[in-house]
Amino acid sequence: MRIAMAQITSGTDPAANLELVASAAHTAADGGADLVVLPEATMCRFGVRLGPVAEPVDGPWATAVSEIAARHEITVVAGMFTPAGDRVRNTLLIARPDGTRLSYDKIHLYDAFGFAESRTVAPGEDPLTFEIGDVTVGVATCYDIRFPALFTELAARGAQLIVVPASWGAGPGKVHQWEVLATARALDSTAFVAAVGQALPADSSVRESSAPTGTGHSQLTDPFGSVVAHYDEGVHIGVHDIDTRAVEKARNTLAVLDNQRPIRPASAPMTTEDLTT
Repeated sequence: MRIAMAQITSGTDPAANLELVASAAHTAADGGADLVVLPEATMCRFGVRLGPVAEPVDGPWATAVSEIAARHEITVVAGMFTPAGDRVRNTLLIARPDGTRLSYDKIHLYDAFGFAESRTVAPGEDPLTFEIGDVTVGVATCYDIRFPALFTELAARGAQLIVVPASWGAGPGKVHQWEVLATARALDSTAFVAAVGQALPADSSVRESSAPTGTGHSQLTDPFGSVVAHYDEGVHIGVHDIDTRAVEKARNTLAVLDNQRPIRPASAPMTTEDLTT
């Protein structure tokens, strides 16, 4: 399959950010892509109140993204925010060319490095995979990339490609961590990992805020941990081919999924069977 990674900088106006989605989808479709992946918080950047912009997956913003996907005959993955009582959910919208929509709510919330996402965002619970032709695609969001079990679960569900929209927080060593984690998760899952971040904001006041507003450095990694594509910190849209035969080869050669064994938790008591084996 062919995938486009759209490293953009979203602002605070959801309508204006739809123009970024439309432009990315147009570029991706012109390049023959089957899928275009935009970052987390494409609907509205972090650092502002998210409750007023949150909409359901059948609301106007998601409907407009679906119309873009249908017009360009491409699947679009983009980050948005959906209502969740007195909080919101950090949601990935999957808009397909036939008009159908799926959504994934971020499971692991970014309560780290002095930021508390859980104050305003409710966590999701369920992993998600979907199909594009013969390819199974899994999804994760930003901080999820620090949790290998989610990626091995997606692989167990058949994911050959895992897309990770993000709005990575800046700070010492953070870009290096992002790159290492993207590579490690590809190795853990023996899948392609397309980690697509927000570009580094041009506005210094946004760039220097405590909110995770993006650092760029999107990366496409193959199932053996080789970096297929890597971007710098600026706005960039690239189109890349993925040969899913590499996934089958990796899972036969580097059989970490088959070789996994259950680990007894430290709190679990030792049984008689344990003592005799």
